[in-house]
Amino acid sequence: MSQNGIKRTGLFKEISISPEKFNVFENLDDIQIDSYDYILVCTKAMFNEIIATDIYNNRSILSDSGKIVIFQNGWGNDEPFLKYFGTDKVFNARVITGFTRPERHTSEVTVHASPVLIGNLHNQPSDAVAVLAEAINEGGIPCSVTNEIEKALWAKMLYNCTLNPLGAILGVNYGRLTESESCVDIMNTIIDEIFSVIKAGGYQTYWNDSKEYKEVFYKQLIPPTYNHRSSTLQDIERKSKTEIDTLTGSIVSLGAKLSVEVPYNKMIFNLIKTMESFF
Repeated sequence: MSQNGIKRTGLFKEISISPEKFNVFENLDDIQIDSYDYILVCTKAMFNEIIATDIYNNRSILSDSGKIVIFQNGWGNDEPFLKYFGTDKVFNARVITGFTRPERHTSEVTVHASPVLIGNLHNQPSDAVAVLAEAINEGGIPCSVTNEIEKALWAKMLYNCTLNPLGAILGVNYGRLTESESCVDIMNTIIDEIFSVIKAGGYQTYWNDSKEYKEVFYKQLIPPTYNHRSSTLQDIERKSKTEIDTLTGSIVSLGAKLSVEVPYNKMIFNLIKTMESFF
């Protein structure tokens, strides 16, 4: 980025930002600014322990009223940050916008199903991130705040855990998964298991049961993202570690904690971990 700038192509308005218009820091202790209003965590979730510790050790870069906003797939990503910061400081974002990275400084937006939602899992007021949401909106990516971020994150978990690992294992886009009756049977069971975890854990999402969700999943959610190749598939193709631990891995962990059997999710999880071990 420091050499080539930042570029966004694809579905939204194309944007190019030259290197002299922003700063790139390789370490937080290189930052020579009083403080920031927001720190956006946009890395893979497996680095959160390191990132949370690093931000805490350089906490002067976050203003007294500043917020940390986690833009990641999965569940439980806020836990490393809550070791160091109060619940009023840590927010989550739900993103259902698909990207590829044809060049290291370029993001190509390939699918967009719904606006980015930002909120707090611990009943803190969402107006604390309203300015950030407005700025993202003005940048051309639809974004708003919500007081129901738990529902949104579990909706994303249902979507990602059903599609991402299975697409990576089979090497196909989202839509192809729906063209096999056997694959649909697998996805239906994955969804059923996740709803069992949601119910046992007392979590909330937008649908009352798995049957209701499946109607929306196959008729409304899959069609606009038919051609998308999941981030898990892209990671496997690059021989990179995936986010399976915070996706299906979270379902497996919660299932064990709540005494809910999730054999299909456990098998999918183990298959992705096996593929990673071959790198």
